[in-house]
Amino acid sequence: MFKFGVFLTTFLFSFKSFANPACAVCTVAIGASLEIARQLGVDDCVVGVWAGAFLAILGYWAIRWFDKKGWFFFGRDIFLMTLSIAMVGFMYISELAYNPIIIGIFYIDSFLFATICGAFTFIGGMKFYEWMKMKNGGHAHFPFEKVVVPFLLVFIVSLIFNYAPICDCKEIYEF
Repeated sequence: MFKFGVFLTTFLFSFKSFANPACAVCTVAIGASLEIARQLGVDDCVVGVWAGAFLAILGYWAIRWFDKKGWFFFGRDIFLMTLSIAMVGFMYISELAYNPIIIGIFYIDSFLFATICGAFTFIGGMKFYEWMKMKNGGHAHFPFEKVVVPFLLVFIVSLIFNYAPICDCKEIYEF
C-alpha cells in the first residue's frame, strides 16, 4: 500500500497544476478542519462561521469555472453564490435538526445564522481586498493579501461568535 501511495504522489506531482494555489490551500484547510473542530468540542456556531466561508469559496470557484467556460448570463454571480451557500441545507437534511431561536431581530437556527454570517464575512473580505488593491494602484500590499484579509475577518467573526453570547449552539446540538 505504501508503494502505491508513493507512486500515486510521484505521478500527481509530475503534472502541471491548474488551480489557484492560494484558494486551494484555504479551501482544503477549512474543509478539513470543520469535522476536526467538532470532535475537539469547538462551538457549532464557530464551525458554522467557517462552513459559511467554505461555501462562499466554493461559490467563487464556480464563478471562475463559468468564466473559463465563457458562460455569462444576467445575475450569474449572485445566482452561483446563492446556490453554493444554500448547500448548507444538505446539513439539515442529513445531520442537523432545524431549531430556530431568536437572535437579535431574526428567528433562525443558530448554526444557519452563523453560516450565513461566515459567508457574508468572507464575501465582504474579498470585496474589501479588491477595494484595497484598487486604492494601491492594482497591486497587493503584501504577498497572499488576497488570502489573509478574508481569513482574518472570518477569524475575528469566529472569535466574536465564540466569546459573545450571540447564540448558544452547544445547548441545542448536543450529540
